[in-house]
Amino acid sequence: MRSRTYELVYAAIFAVLLAICSWISIPTVIPFTLQTFGVFSALFILGGRLGTIAISIFLLLGVIGIPVFSNFGAGLGVLLGNTGGYAIGFLFIGLTTWLFEKFFPQKTILQILSMLLGLLFCYAFGTFWFMNISMNSDGTYELMTVLTMCVFPFIIPDLIKLWFAYLVSRRIRPLLKIWS
Repeated sequence: MRSRTYELVYAAIFAVLLAICSWISIPTVIPFTLQTFGVFSALFILGGRLGTIAISIFLLLGVIGIPVFSNFGAGLGVLLGNTGGYAIGFLFIGLTTWLFEKFFPQKTILQILSMLLGLLFCYAFGTFWFMNISMNSDGTYELMTVLTMCVFPFIIPDLIKLWFAYLVSRRIRPLLKIWS
């Protein structure tokens, strides 16, 4: 039986891992980072509930001004900016995974499918957010333009990060002994 203290410590550790992954960045319109690797790793290793808590802690740390976002960004302004919807969208990946775990047996293929579905929700929310914010400040973008800038370049890298997170989790999860 795992204790609440250990759960919170693991969630905090993975929130820090997410921050570290966000700092490894190639700047573009939407920076290429390892954040989704951190999200997927947290969910594979901690499960949907604790992984979502880790993602929430990460976002809250950034909101209160700790530079956890890409390019060492911090503050509510980062989340309210053009690309903030994609970071908020990480919660959709966690919540979708958590929901799947609640209703379906925890099998690898279902975990992967839930994260892929969550990633689609993340892309959709982030794209809608980007278009809405850009419309208010820079004029409007066509949907295909936003998808070309903000989604299409990330699909294959995100799938690779999902696969690597799965491989890493197979090694790390048994060592943590957080499931009885």
